[in-house]
Formats: sequence, structure tokens, C-alpha cells
Amino acid sequence: MKDQFIRRKIVFLAAVVSIGACLQIYQDAFIYVHDGLFRQFWRLWTGHWVHVGWMHYFLNMLAFICLPFIFPRASVWHFTALLLALPPLISLSFYYFLPDINAYAGLSGVLHGAYTAVACVHLMYRRERNFAAFVLFLILSKLLWENTVGSMGTAQLIGSPVLVEAHLLGVIWGIGIAAVYLLADHFADE
Repeated sequence: MKDQFIRRKIVFLAAVVSIGACLQIYQDAFIYVHDGLFRQFWRLWTGHWVHVGWMHYFLNMLAFICLPFIFPRASVWHFTALLLALPPLISLSFYYFLPDINAYAGLSGVLHGAYTAVACVHLMYRRERNFAAFVLFLILSKLLWENTVGSMGTAQLIGSPVLVEAHLLGVIWGIGIAAVYLLADHFADE
């Protein structure tokens, strides 16, 4: 059973990495673009699946590949739900609350949200609580660092400015999704 669980995660990761690579080839058709977003609604999701370059893609995919193994209790279903929910939530937040963002590409906001959501849920498990709290501490420290000191090193590595607002929105929506999941789980147990 455990081998099947791991196999599912590996197939899932391979599919996500492959889809991201395919979209990367035609990135101009898939990036988040504020103007006309609702005429090309797929950009609500795909803007988070394309990147400004291959180095940006590889860094984000590496962080994504680590997630299911850092939190092995989470299922492929959980990760799929996060990958379907977080991109449009972040994109709509850009559209309505940060309309000056004309274009965006990258998975990092979704990654921040996914790590946050999964870590928040894992706070409920006694054996994983300390590690989950440590992950949340690292995420919050990173947000503080980016919003005070900056992220010039990352920007130089990927060849583009880092949109730290995406990271913050990802964390906010990750906390919201975790809260909804935990409330639903609580009421399902009653």
C-alpha cells in the first residue's frame, strides 16, 4: 500500500513537471496578463505554471517536487486540490487588489500557499507538529526578509524581478484553504 502511495506521488510529480515544461515552450500564450484576463480565463491558472525562464522553472519545480516528500501524510488529492485552487485565488487577488501588476509568471506564490496550507494542517498531528511549525517559521521569516531586505539574489538568478506580493498572497490563501479544510474535517468527524 505504501509503495502504491509513493508511486502515485511520483506519477503525479512527473505529470506536473511535464505539463509545466510544455507550457513553458509557449509561455506568451499562458502568462498572467491583467488586460483581457477574463477573455482568456485559462491564464488564471496557467500564469502560475509558466516561468520567466528555464532556471526559474527548474527552481520552482525542485521546490514543488520536495513538498510531497517533506509532508508524506498529504495525498495526491490534496496537492491536486491546492494546485487547482491557489492559482485562480492568487490571480484574482492580483486582478482586484493589485491591478498595477500587468503580467506575472511563476509558481512561487502557489508554492508558498501549498507549503503553508500543508504545514498548517500538519500542526494538528502531534508527531509532525514541530516540523510543521518550523516550516511555517521559515516561510514567515522568508516573507519578512523579502519585504524588508529584498530578494536581489533570487532576481539575479532567475533574470527577472521577484514579485513578493505573490508569495504573500500565496501564504494568505494557503492559511485560508487550511482553515476551510480543517473546519470541514472537524464537522465531518461529528
